[in-house]
Amino acid sequence: MSRLAAGVVLVTAVEPPLDEDVGMTATAFVSVSLDPPLVLVSLRSGSRMDDLLAEQPLWGVSVLAEGQRHVAGRFAMKGRISDRLLFADLPYTRGELTGAPLIGGALATLECRTEQRVEAGDHTLVVARVLTAAFPSPEGAPLTYFRGRYRHLG
Repeated sequence: MSRLAAGVVLVTAVEPPLDEDVGMTATAFVSVSLDPPLVLVSLRSGSRMDDLLAEQPLWGVSVLAEGQRHVAGRFAMKGRISDRLLFADLPYTRGELTGAPLIGGALATLECRTEQRVEAGDHTLVVARVLTAAFPSPEGAPLTYFRGRYRHLG
């Protein structure tokens, strides 16, 4: 599957009761339906984001632009520092409906509500309804991932 190019997104949510922001880089993110608007993200079973979204149905997605490779890398690190520090110097706004951090400069941002969770091997497929969509930087190029590396189109 490393031969399949994918867009890169940052999935974010607020973890109650601490109100701590949590983020995770994902490349397994797709549009499922236009009517109703549904998306799907694949999460490693038992990961922090999988556990969080099992409890927190409201979350956000930032579709990363080519110049946001550092954001993707930061939230993809294994054994990383606390999420609070990861968000510390990033420009973001809070989703009006979800409260999730939405990264400034993203090509698009979505606020989502989980509709269904499906166990699939060592991953959980989370299907969500899109509640809001915005386009902070619609003219940029997308950040893509191919053969184990971040790439640019062209």
